[in-house]
Amino acid sequence: MTAVPSAEPGRTDPGGGTRRSRAVAILAGVALVALLADLVTKHLALAALTDREPVRLLGGFVYLSLTRNSGAAWSIGADHTWVFPLITIGVVGWIVWMALRLRSLPWAVSLGLVLGGALGNLVDRIFRAPSPFHGHVVDMISLFDPYGQVWPVFNLADSSLVCGVLLAVLLELTGRQRDGRRAGRDGDPATTDAAAPGAAAPGAEQRERA
Repeated sequence: MTAVPSAEPGRTDPGGGTRRSRAVAILAGVALVALLADLVTKHLALAALTDREPVRLLGGFVYLSLTRNSGAAWSIGADHTWVFPLITIGVVGWIVWMALRLRSLPWAVSLGLVLGGALGNLVDRIFRAPSPFHGHVVDMISLFDPYGQVWPVFNLADSSLVCGVLLAVLLELTGRQRDGRRAGRDGDPATTDAAAPGAAAPGAEQRERA
């Protein structure tokens, strides 16, 4: 009988280090872009909107209205600002831990959006007035109303967080797992997203040898 090669020459195991490195690189890249976009827009908002009336855009669908928020949405937890940096640091630590087994590129985008958004607001909490770890977050986007009466005033970091979480929910619902596998239908074992097209079915090797 002739031994069957375990892998084709030059091919990398889809679950190996190369795929994980690529996923981690995408995660870091998405997080960096989200963080820089948030920092730049906050800087522009402070420069252009300070001591100015809200700017009406798209017929009143969007307003640019500069606010400083010590809490979460609708100023929830405004008297406990110090709690939010601790929560964010916990989220960042969780994402770093998840990156150790991350091989799914869609999950890398999702976690990168969450990480970038979390870091964007964490920078405000740590470095902005009135004091370290009690800083107020800079928000500037209001929907339907100039002062956040319909929807909380938010920033790009918030948008990044929401998009990342929604993408994560979608990936969970479609069975995509963070290690690159995809849950099978009707209780079948999970399969790897990166499985090569035309791969032999189970038992094919034994039939070939026979």
